[in-house]
Amino acid sequence: MPLFEYRVRTKEGKIAKGLIEEVSLEKVRDSLHTEGLIIVSITEKKGKVRPISGKVKPEEIVIFSRQLTTLIESDIPLVQGLEILSEQVKNPSFKQIILDILRNVREGSSFHSALSKFPKVFSEFYISMVRAGEASGKLGEILNRVSGYIESTLALQRKVRSSLAYPVIVISMAIVITAFLILKVIPTFKGIFDMLGGHLPLPTRILIGISDFSRRWFLFILGGLLILGIVLKKVSTTPEGRKKIDERLLKLPVVGELIRKIAVAKFCRTFSTLVSSGVPVLQSLDIVGRTSGNKVVEEAVVKSKKFVQEGESLSEPLSRSGVFPPMVVRMISVGEKTGKLEEMLTKIAQFYEEEVNTAVAGLTSMIEPLIIGFLGIVIGGIVVSLFLPILKITQLISH
Repeated sequence: MPLFEYRVRTKEGKIAKGLIEEVSLEKVRDSLHTEGLIIVSITEKKGKVRPISGKVKPEEIVIFSRQLTTLIESDIPLVQGLEILSEQVKNPSFKQIILDILRNVREGSSFHSALSKFPKVFSEFYISMVRAGEASGKLGEILNRVSGYIESTLALQRKVRSSLAYPVIVISMAIVITAFLILKVIPTFKGIFDMLGGHLPLPTRILIGISDFSRRWFLFILGGLLILGIVLKKVSTTPEGRKKIDERLLKLPVVGELIRKIAVAKFCRTFSTLVSSGVPVLQSLDIVGRTSGNKVVEEAVVKSKKFVQEGESLSEPLSRSGVFPPMVVRMISVGEKTGKLEEMLTKIAQFYEEEVNTAVAGLTSMIEPLIIGFLGIVIGGIVVSLFLPILKITQLISH
């Protein structure tokens, strides 16, 4: 259908503009007149609707949700609220999305249905929360909860990333320095040793052998690592491959426990937010499983859902899965028996988010001395191996 750009005057006397798809100019006029808008101008844009390109950051979704909450709680209608926000958004891609949502809502679609047309921007969790908010008449309150949830999730991610940034940078620098020594510095010393002649110490011969091998097969090694990375990425996109990778990650010492705590914290926070917003438990379990970020946790939740459908309590299948810590299972059981499941889930989420912060800090403090030890052994070993022949020659000259 053709795309039309319009400018209209609202009932309040304000100028608004937007895009609309219709079969003809007459249909556009009829649609705008039906809404009580005074048409200023309508221009047909050549071509179809612009494809949505560009990324919408989670922070932009939070700002959008917070602003829409304020507008709704100020008794401003949803359509007018979306019009106001579409004028304020700077990201062109997000602006186009809001305009498309606005058009769909004007045409009679529910807000959550309009959001569901953009699954890459608005998650299943977000859409389900909005659906619950529309059904209960508490859309503003629900959007506020969604914003809080996204903010807490982003805060946890930032803490983990910032804490692990230093070790990653240092390890990367150590690898680069080691590669430079092996590929550039050692061959220079090898030329000097060849000129001097004589029998080199064993550590020096081993080092020169590693250097020769690395230089000769450098492209093959690099290509092999690249192919391995591509294969792992392809495998991780399949359900079975993702499951095997996640199983291995959970079994890693120290890191595996951290990954488990992050998954449990996200599970409890998401589940609590959904249940407290009026989303049915079975539907919440579906969403929680798919948004857990870990295939092992997802499968455990999916299996638990089947048992819950058969009348079993949630805590029992979660306990049998072996994925969730006993304390989590016990607290969920207490929450089910007392009718305070959402409260218990919130407490578990808060506890495990603190546990993640503590674990990350502990992991960082443990990694630092290991990195220093690695640098000392590897780079120090290379330097010592290179200077052993020179020391030997110096000793011979002194004698």
